[in-house]
Amino acid sequence: MSAAPHQGLLRRDWRTLEWQAFRDGIEAAWLYRNGEHGPSAAYLRYRPGAHVPLHWHAGYEHVFVLEGSQSDRNGRYAAGSVVINPPGSSHEVTSPEGCIVLVIWERPVVFSAAPPG
Repeated sequence: MSAAPHQGLLRRDWRTLEWQAFRDGIEAAWLYRNGEHGPSAAYLRYRPGAHVPLHWHAGYEHVFVLEGSQSDRNGRYAAGSVVINPPGSSHEVTSPEGCIVLVIWERPVVFSAAPPG
């Protein structure tokens, strides 16, 4: 059986990954991206006070909080939390203290004040 294409990356500690700018105050270390409409996964590193504006989920979004905490209108999610946002849901995300999360998107999110479509 051949090795998975990202096998070496997946075995590394997230603290040693290469980070790149994602949004203001947030950096990403991408595990995979599958085109404009496909699934993707990344570690996100929020600086204290970072904010993700209102966005809609076209597919499932799974968020695993590894360090720190983040919040949305439904609550505060500390390290160890798992948040699943279903298709059609929306939220804004803030992280007053900063955090590290692993996010898996079934489809890319849509940044808009109104639902897509």
